[in-house]
Amino acid sequence: MTENKNSKPYDLEERTAKFAENCRDFIKGLSKTISNIEYSKQLIRSSGSQAANYIEANEALSKKDFIHRIRICRKETKESCLWLRLSETNNIDISEKQKQYLQNEAIEIRKIFTSILNKSVL
Repeated sequence: MTENKNSKPYDLEERTAKFAENCRDFIKGLSKTISNIEYSKQLIRSSGSQAANYIEANEALSKKDFIHRIRICRKETKESCLWLRLSETNNIDISEKQKQYLQNEAIEIRKIFTSILNKSVL
């Protein structure tokens, strides 16, 4: 990740947005089967939603609102894992590597949201 003068060393807003962008790019390379078209629509929604809800969480009006938004982020990230899993790459090596990378990234982001939740509910 590149670092701006005003950014934190590791910006989760940027990371979640990048995850959504990478999911969008991954979908472009999938074969246009009926199932992939439907899973792609869902992946676009869930990956974008986790990024958007994280932005909303950072602008939350209360702690309760913040926790609610982070729970949505975690849920949407977990859902992204499912759509990635169900996507058919037809064992094309580059698509398979992208899929694995995105699945790993989704798991890491979900763990971060879980950690944020655990610290916020205390």
